[in-house]
Formats: sequence, structure tokens, C-alpha cells
Amino acid sequence: MKLSKAAIRNFRRLENVVIDVEERETVFVGPNNSGKTSATAVFRAFLGSREFKIHDFSVARISAFDDFGVAVDEPAGAADAEPMVDAGVHDPDPTTSDAPEAATDPEATAEAPTPIPEASPTLPEISLDLWFTIDPESIAFGRVYTLLQNLSDDTKVGLRLTFGVDEPKKLRADYLQAYEKPPEGARTKTLFEYLSLEGNLARYCVVRHYSLSEVTLGDGAASIKAVRLDPEEGKRLVKNLVRAEFVDAQRNINDEEGSRANRLSSAFAAYYRKNLQQIAAAAEAHKVIDANNDALTAHYGSEFKSLMALIRGLGVPSINDRELQIISALSPEVALKGSTELIYVDAGRNHRLPEPYNGLGFKNLIYMAIQARHFHSQWVATTENRPLCLLIFIEEPEVHLHAQVQQTFINNIWGVINDSAKEAGESELMPQVLVTTHSSHIIDTVDFEKVRYFQRCHLEGEANLEGVRNASIVRSLRAFRPEDETKDAAEPIDETDDNQLLSTKEALAFLQKYLRLTHCDLFFADAAILVEGAVEKLLMPSMIDKVAKRLRGTYLTVLEVGGAYAHRFEELLSFLNIPYLIITDLDSVTAKGYPSACRGDTPGARTSNACLKKLCNARTVAELLALTKDNKLSVDKDRCISFQTGVEIEVDGAKHLAVPRTLEEAIAYENLAQLRAGTLSIGIDVPASWPAVHEDVYLHIRSDKFKKTAFAMSLLATDTDWTTPSYITEGLVWLEGRLSPITIIGAGA
Repeated sequence: MKLSKAAIRNFRRLENVVIDVEERETVFVGPNNSGKTSATAVFRAFLGSREFKIHDFSVARISAFDDFGVAVDEPAGAADAEPMVDAGVHDPDPTTSDAPEAATDPEATAEAPTPIPEASPTLPEISLDLWFTIDPESIAFGRVYTLLQNLSDDTKVGLRLTFGVDEPKKLRADYLQAYEKPPEGARTKTLFEYLSLEGNLARYCVVRHYSLSEVTLGDGAASIKAVRLDPEEGKRLVKNLVRAEFVDAQRNINDEEGSRANRLSSAFAAYYRKNLQQIAAAAEAHKVIDANNDALTAHYGSEFKSLMALIRGLGVPSINDRELQIISALSPEVALKGSTELIYVDAGRNHRLPEPYNGLGFKNLIYMAIQARHFHSQWVATTENRPLCLLIFIEEPEVHLHAQVQQTFINNIWGVINDSAKEAGESELMPQVLVTTHSSHIIDTVDFEKVRYFQRCHLEGEANLEGVRNASIVRSLRAFRPEDETKDAAEPIDETDDNQLLSTKEALAFLQKYLRLTHCDLFFADAAILVEGAVEKLLMPSMIDKVAKRLRGTYLTVLEVGGAYAHRFEELLSFLNIPYLIITDLDSVTAKGYPSACRGDTPGARTSNACLKKLCNARTVAELLALTKDNKLSVDKDRCISFQTGVEIEVDGAKHLAVPRTLEEAIAYENLAQLRAGTLSIGIDVPASWPAVHEDVYLHIRSDKFKKTAFAMSLLATDTDWTTPSYITEGLVWLEGRLSPITIIGAGA
């Protein structure tokens, strides 16, 4: 049995998300504070040992508690009404109403609940829906029989776990008693604050269990039917269905023993101690320890012989007492506790080093491998009512690991698990591994469809879109499908068109290969800047410093994609809902015939830039230069396109319009005074007359003599305050304004 999908509601940032889970590994990625850790924490709270806290409720639900605290001060008719826990706030399905739920609840009474006045709030619940796929022919099918709401041979079963207030009336009474309202003003604490006090939330809240099934309503819409389970039956069912284990992000791998430290020797000892529960291992361990006990007892008898004679001379013990004897009484458990050390051996030199003398990355990798092996071994070794599904959550495995180890991490973990299964003779018992990461190197090794992207967003229905983004949505890249460019493709209109049209499969392969080659951190960025080449990428930090300093406080990724490929990222960036700026070249070519490069002001010039033709729907330079600032923006796509436009320069006292076709030309024209003064150089003396300025600059920069990277490096090294080209300034200023509302990182994990 495998977990196929999890739906999380009202938990921290995860107000209402659905996460598809892969059969082997699923990788959670996203910017900081986007909800990746929350997605693991909710599993730990429902399936592990973590206790819920009041702050686990999403920000949008806090007001419900506060409103309930205010509602108790309403007139008697409203105050006495029994508020209902909001079990269906996330599920509009009428089949989850309280009437059928009460019928299946053994604790329910026959009395109908008191109607809630319209102004009375409801109390929210945190919920986790788990959907499993199962083979109807398997033995495991009988163990999930309780979840089946009908006798169909369905391969999908669902379980809902909720956490919420059990007795709202009692909660209200206790709250009113604890904080009486003064004649004037409000109570000293709200209900939310009351529940935040130590122990209060656990006192009033319970976990409920429901079986789930998908149903079709009368109008054809799909919905979910939830049926309440007996509490004890629900607990038993959870233990039979799924076990969740966690390798925390805060592993605190250290060389010293401490309350928050994890030494590798302790991890090995814990692994061995747990496996002593197996009969064969225990017998072997006792055999070894017993032999040592016999040897140590004989040694103690020899060493303490004279001391024992002295004691007997004191009359202790008396003649009627038994003899004193010192024996070795080691057990495998005691021998391991505090008596094992991990060392590093140089076999060639027969030299040993203690544990602290090796790097944290090495220790971290070993620790995670031990944990994965331990979790799987314990699951396989469970002989009675073994949970049908094992989930292993590994948070931020990249800590202390260098890039090459990060790239092999997932394969290494599966190697450890496969060895464990092989040794146990249970090759079919495989867990599902869920990894949260900020490492682009780990993503490099994972297929697109296994990535789940967590994106910060505003709360549902929130009017103020300028504030902190307190919620998240989760996007499955398995659902991402680029456009099939070969479908209904027309013949090229002219020679500048790119004849390489990609199918959906080819487009996916291109994107994944490109991201692997560049070790892209796209999935962790607030925004992306797509540039033509190395020069733009080298100069981008300096240009940001000059014209858009606030961008330095945001997380940007700069992708070097070239003019021919920028548009291929459009659908992926739109799917991820990441704002992006494209900085590309005009790439002017002759009006007719073979597309040879020409000056930007050549009459009738076309563009050979595939990105501009596709995204701006323009083919000639004149059409592109006529576009306004607004024409270059796409609100739907959250995108801005920047390319060279006319630059007004003064030569011999007259103003002329130069149209650059590349970045280097634009820099030259907009820094003409510095070139003439010699504080900047493109490698030639700039003519004093027009149109020689335009022609000579264009020809030299286009020639093989001009080294673009060397020119960029000279700009970075100079003390001269050079000007950022206006088209790039325009794009960076847009991006700065677009990101400024989220320069303060949103709350939540």
C-alpha cells in the first residue's frame, strides 16, 4: 500500500493544499518560509509524538477564536447557543454535514444540535486527509476494511484526521470563569491567548478520525463523503495503516555529548540496541558478552584476592555468611551505553583517530544513512500488525554536504534501504521517502514530476495584497505540461524563424537538462532574471546596485538562456507563478533574404530574436521600437521584457538617435562621454562625427577583435561611474517595484 495524496487544511501556512506523493521519493522545494517544514510537521503531529500548539492554526483562523471570545458577551439568546466545531470549513460537501456524522458517532446523542445564530463564529479544525492506493487482491485489503464505505473493489481508500475543540460549551465556561469581563473594556486575554497557555489546548481538543470516499453529486460534481469513526477504532486503524519517521533538519551533529548533540557513536549504539529486540541478534550479543563476563570475573578474582583476604580478616562476612565475590555483569544494553566509541582508522599506518577528528559533512551523511536503515529495519522487523505504509521524512539533507555528495544523496539513501530489504528477505517492502531541500544539486538528480513546489501566497479572500504572504500553495510538477509547439505548426514565415519546434516531451527534456547543466536555484527564488549571456550575468549585480538597490534584499536567480531560448521558460515560470524579467537583444537583421546582422537603424530591419517574435508578437525593429512600457508587461504572466531601444546622443552639437542591437553597443552609446575621455574603452577611438560614431561602434563590437567578457571585466574593475543602459534600468525598476511588497519574509515555516 502506498500513500498517493495528502490534503492539509488550516495548519500554519498550509491553509488549503493538496500534495501528490510519489511511490519512491518526493522532493519538497520552495523559497524560505514557504511551508515545506509545515508539511512535515503536520504528519509528525498526527502520526508522531509532536503536540499541537495553538499557533499551528493558520493565521486566517485566529480571528475565529477571537470572535468566539467576543461572542460570549452577546445577549443571552446568542451567548447560550452552542457553537459547532467547524468540521466542514474545508469541505462544502453536504454529505459531511453533522446529521450523518452524528449517526455514526457512538458518543452522539439523539438530540439535534442547537442552531447557531448567524453572528456566532465556528471554531476551526486542523485536518489531514490521507489517500492510499491498495491492491484489492492483497491481504492488506482486509486490514483497511473499516475505511470502505461500500463493498466496491476500489483501489483508493481515504482517512481524515482532524484536531479541534471537543466541547465548545466547556471551553466557553472555563474561559469566562478565568477572565471575567470588567465593567468597562475587554477581558485581559482573548480566547486564542487563553488556549496558548501551557496545557490548555490539549485539555480542550481531540483528534477525530473519518473514513473518506469520493462521491458524485446530482449535478455531476465530485465531492468527498466523510464518516466519523469510533475513536478507539480510529487510533487502531492509523497504527495499522501508516508509520511516519523523521530525520530532522536540526540534527545537531556534534563532537561533544550534550542535551542537543548527536554523536555518531550514540547513533550506532541506538541502532544496535533497537535491533537487540530481534531474537537472533540478542542471542549472538549475549554469547559474546557472557564470554567476556567469564574472563572479567576471573580477572577480578585475581586482582581483588588480597583485598578480599583483608576483608575476611575483619570478620566480614561471618563464618555463617556467604563468600563475597566480584563478578562481571555486563549486558549488551549496558555494554553499549557509554561504552562504544566510533574511531577512524588509517590501516596503512595502523593509526586511529577519535570521532571528533572528522568533518561534519561525513558525520551528517552517516547519521542519515543510519537513521534510514534503522527506520526501515524496525518496520520490516515488526511481525504483528506491521503498518502497511512507511513514510520517511528527511529535512534539508544538504547540511554540511558538498555539492558532489548532495548530487548522490538520494541514490545513496536508496542503496542503504535496498540493502536493508535484501538482508531481511523483504525486497518488496519499500518505504516512501519525502525530502525537503534548498539544494539545487539534489533537484538535479530528481525527475521533474517528483518535485513539489511550495509558493508563498496571500490568504484566501485577503483584500490587502501588499502585506505579508501568510499562506502557501503547492504545485506538482507532474501536472506541468509545456505547449506542444509541433501541433498545427505553420511553415516559417521568413528565414529568421526557428525551425526547431519542440513537442511537449521534448520541451520537458530541454528544461530539465538545462536546469541540470546550470545548477539552477529557480525553485528557491523570489523572482528570475533571464539574460542573453555571460556579460549580462557578470554585470547584473553591479547594475542592480546602480539602479534598483532594493533588489539586493530579495532572492533572485539569474538564468543565462540566450535570446533563442528565453521563451521556452515562459510556461514553467508561469506555472510556478514566479515573477520574471527577460533582458534580451534587439538582434536586428537585414530586411530581406538571408538574415544577416545589420545596424539597428537600418530601414526595414527585422529581428532574429525568437523570444521577441513569440512574446511581443513583432517581427520588425520598427514594431518593437513602437512598443510602450506597458506593451512590454504581461500582468497575467507576471513578466516584463526589456530590449534595446533608441538612444539619443549628442555629436557635434546636434542630437542623433542610435539604435543598438546588443548590450555592449547600448553601454557604449550611453557612456559616450566616458569613452571619449578615455576612462572607459571599447578598444577603438570613438569618431567625432555622425554617422561614423554609430557605424564604427557597431562594426567594432561585432568584429572578432572585440572580446565581450574582457569588456565586462573592465567595467567591473573601473572606478568610473558608468551608466546602466536605459532598457535594463526600466526592467530592473519594474522588478524592484514588483517585489518590494515581499521584501519582508512572510511568517511561518
